Amino acid sequence: MLRLLVLAALVLCGHCFEQYIEDVEENARVVGGTNAAAHAWPWQISLQYRSGSSWRHTCGGSLIRADRVLTAAHCVDRDISFRVVLGDHNLSVSEGTEQVIAVSSIKIHTNWDPQKLSSGYDIAILFLAKSATLDKYVQLASLPAENAVLANNYDCTITGWGRIITGGSLPSILQQAPLPVVDYSTCSTSSYWGSGVTSAMVCAGGNGLQAGCNGDSGGPLNCAVNGVYQVHGIASFVSSQGCNAKLKPTVFTRVSAYIPWITSVSSH
Repeated sequence: MLRLLVLAALVLCGHCFEQYIEDVEENARVVGGTNAAAHAWPWQISLQYRSGSSWRHTCGGSLIRADRVLTAAHCVDRDISFRVVLGDHNLSVSEGTEQVIAVSSIKIHTNWDPQKLSSGYDIAILFLAKSATLDKYVQLASLPAENAVLANNYDCTITGWGRIITGGSLPSILQQAPLPVVDYSTCSTSSYWGSGVTSAMVCAGGNGLQAGCNGDSGGPLNCAVNGVYQVHGIASFVSSQGCNAKLKPTVFTRVSAYIPWITSVSSH
């Protein structure tokens, strides 16, 4: 199912814009990124949906409890079957570290409206059919304190199996790219996203080099705080001018703005 959201932006889900898939050179990376070290981000999951007799990657997500995954609402607001793959690195081969678990139910924020992307609330929690086994390949994400806000240019990293260029193919190996934070006072100016972003979002990147892209949606913006990586963002959307359009940073749902909601929903 193809879906285009307004606000001169495109969401980052892997099933969007499939008509533009094309071959790219082998050394290309997700918009300026590189191959992640194997299992360096053990809370990262691949969200997949059934397509015929096979399963296809569509979005990312973060394991926040052994049986709960944090992702983007736009990834899962369709009535189809989903599963998550944990402990993976190369999606095209079996590494013996993977755990595949069905999604039994989904809780989307009640204020999410796919026709009003600028209003935010692009957040959802997946309830897994069983608890994951935590080991060195599968670990829980750390979340920030409620309402924590990172300073301008704070160093963060996006991870995901999203497209390596706008309209390009999906990589097999998990990618990572540095994305420094663009603070709200800057990102909300007319030169950047203007009124298209809210203070409950995090902008990161925008230098025209590194960015999230289709297939990275729902995945984490990882930011080291006091030596511990925390998931400060849920990948949400980029510009329709291209994933790495200059002065159009990748936009994330700001996790710290939703800590009470996450705590309430995930505890049920």
